[in-house]
Amino acid sequence: MTIQDLPALNAAFNGLATLFLLAGYGFIRRGNRTAHRNCMIAALAASTLFLIGYLTYHFSVAGVTRFREPAWFRPIYLTVLITHTVLAAAIVPMVLVTVFRALRGRFELHKKIARWTWPLWMYVSITGVLIYLLLYQIFPQR
Repeated sequence: MTIQDLPALNAAFNGLATLFLLAGYGFIRRGNRTAHRNCMIAALAASTLFLIGYLTYHFSVAGVTRFREPAWFRPIYLTVLITHTVLAAAIVPMVLVTVFRALRGRFELHKKIARWTWPLWMYVSITGVLIYLLLYQIFPQR
């Protein structure tokens, strides 16, 4: 494995986070707090590993990767990228607050913010995979 493999690995971490978030949601809807907690911790771990890999890749190798071709798709890509980036920055403190409230047993407050945190975290995780696919697989930028 080389540093050039990090984008694919990062997409896998985002995909894992998505799966854990979905499973965690399903578990809490069925009242299984222990399985929910475990899935959410796993989603947090996957997202943390993604962030480490992302920062390593972009500060060590790539810098900024530009989407140039096809030109007709660029506005669509940039819309996804901008919403992903803004929400990725916003989701970090939201996840931390949500997790800390659960760890402290403040479940009513946890639920209030989790109603916002979960869908935004899902969006960020899914669009992270989508951005990888668009940039490296569907429309590879040279």
